[in-house]
Amino acid sequence: MKYLREYRIPFSGLAAGEHDFKFEIDDKFFDCFEHSLVKKGKLTASVQLHKQENMLIVHFDIKGSIQLTCDVCLSAFESPLDFQERVIVKFVQEEWDEETEEVIILSKTDYELDISTLLYEYINVRVPYYAKCEEQGIGITCDPEMIARISNIEQSSVEGENIDPRWATLKNIRNN
Repeated sequence: MKYLREYRIPFSGLAAGEHDFKFEIDDKFFDCFEHSLVKKGKLTASVQLHKQENMLIVHFDIKGSIQLTCDVCLSAFESPLDFQERVIVKFVQEEWDEETEEVIILSKTDYELDISTLLYEYINVRVPYYAKCEEQGIGITCDPEMIARISNIEQSSVEGENIDPRWATLKNIRNN
């Protein structure tokens, strides 16, 4: 994944203090991850790295939009994203396996931080469980033609069913 090399921050030559970086996230980025929930998007990640002697504090400010597919009408729509995240990177001499979601452990010999996986996870976690044009999109509604087709299919399937008389009485419970 040569494309993901763009998302590495070489911190070894940086002086102590704050440093700002900007990364563009587009369709090529999402293509690098086989099972990504997001396939298309246009986002900008502003990364502020605060370098200290034994650790890095990294703040992410991610803005833009991703393309989702509506679970109701199946049309593609743009969904805006705007969020912040923070991660702490600690440097240790020996092997340490106590990495958490907020703390990443690196060896003292490491010289760069790969943020591609972090960006991928932060964006994919923001994908709603149930995508709907009217809720996640801006100023759009579901495709009325598709909604009409779905309601016609539902009505015809209900009319054409041969219902066992024992189950027919249970349908009345729904109406109470």
